[in-house]
Amino acid sequence: MGSGFKSRGAHGNPKTSHEFGVFLFRFAFEAGLAATQPCEDFLVTTPKSFADMTLEEQVESLSDCAQGILSQYDFGAFEFESINHEFNSTYRVKTQAGEQYALRVNVNSDRTRENLNAEIYWVLNVVSVKTPRPVKNASGQFVTTGWHEASGRELSAVVYTWLDGAEVGDEPTNEQIFAMGAAMAKLHDEAENLALPAGADLPRIHDFLWGQNDMLLSALSTLSEEDKAVIAAVKIEIESVVDALSREDTLRPIHADIHPYNVMWHEGELSVFDFDDSAIGLPVQDLATTLYYLDTEEQDQALLAGYSSVRELPRFTEQQMKLLRVQRRIILLNYLFETSNPEHRAMADDYGVETIRRVRALLGA
Repeated sequence: MGSGFKSRGAHGNPKTSHEFGVFLFRFAFEAGLAATQPCEDFLVTTPKSFADMTLEEQVESLSDCAQGILSQYDFGAFEFESINHEFNSTYRVKTQAGEQYALRVNVNSDRTRENLNAEIYWVLNVVSVKTPRPVKNASGQFVTTGWHEASGRELSAVVYTWLDGAEVGDEPTNEQIFAMGAAMAKLHDEAENLALPAGADLPRIHDFLWGQNDMLLSALSTLSEEDKAVIAAVKIEIESVVDALSREDTLRPIHADIHPYNVMWHEGELSVFDFDDSAIGLPVQDLATTLYYLDTEEQDQALLAGYSSVRELPRFTEQQMKLLRVQRRIILLNYLFETSNPEHRAMADDYGVETIRRVRALLGA
């Protein structure tokens, strides 16, 4: 999900990265020997499960895992810092030689090795849009794993080249949104005939929750029976729309999470990153996801104009697009009930109330 909950489109109270907490830990490494020195003293004295930790404790618990992963690269002396901990955990890596990289550790992601291979293959083959490039470890592999003691499992990670600039963020200009639409269209053109190699596979997002565990309608749900009925009713409508639209367009790899916190702006140029949600889907599903995060009709039109400046817009009706946009919100709600991120879990109740309100309004329209 990237940093989707930072957008006004995701909830009523936008937060900056500092409000979510950016916790800094620096580590220096020389000749394979590690010496750690946290920026501030922090000690977890009571054993907790990862899901029960505070955000600060989770970031601290991941530092050894990140250290172990980065030690498998030929970086020489380097330091790293946590710059984002939400769906996954991201670190800025700086080498003594002055090079910078981004390390993404898959914390909540359920990406398989085949999914990661496909994501990496696609990014390596993108030519019309600026993206970060995956970096091989000392063994010549793009995917690296590290043991995470707090969750008791191996976590997969990928190091990418660093992108200069700043995230577009909560107040994108129409120029930036136009560029987002154009970049999406270019990705769709390139991906239409992309053939994934053996050992690489992306999930199909034809189903209602895009492959997530069902936390809304299954026995795991904490929703009231009345709210479940509302979700079940819109599920039928959404599945019907996806079936209909699937007969009119070609399935292909799509980013599935282009929003203002997953694009960088530098000297008038837009770059796209965080392909962790990439999947086999429809261009209109990609558009609906991005439109969900925008705030005004003017922004919507800027995105669509950017897209149509490159390729023809996919066909959809106003009601179909409304259903696909609310589907994105429902997927995010489902994530809130499943995630280990404590600040995201705390949003679930209020986010759920607003989601049900929007769904009721849409079904009554």
